[in-house]
Amino acid sequence: MYYLLTAANPFETVSKPIVELLDMALMPALAIVGALGAIYCIILGAKLAKAEEPQDREKAKNSLKNAIVGFVLIFVLIVVLKLGMGAMKTWMENATKAPAASFQAPGSAVVSWLRGLR
Repeated sequence: MYYLLTAANPFETVSKPIVELLDMALMPALAIVGALGAIYCIILGAKLAKAEEPQDREKAKNSLKNAIVGFVLIFVLIVVLKLGMGAMKTWMENATKAPAASFQAPGSAVVSWLRGLR
């Protein structure tokens, strides 16, 4: 048991390469999503310009609107992930370096609070 509490944390050894991979892949992913989004929106804009029937024009307009909303959402999520990566690293480091003696069973804070009410 003592070995388990003092040994290197296996979670950290597994998660560190994953976090580094995500950190390296975010900027290229942002560039790829931006480029693909621009190309797809240009294609949909050309379809909107070529549409002659009102039904086709409305369909192309809705497709363009949905594509723009989707790509903006993907872009925002990638940026949030990039900005939140530092906070997630700090949280992970603090969680893995916590001493085992400070572990509290779930509900122990509630029990101590209830004892204080007596």
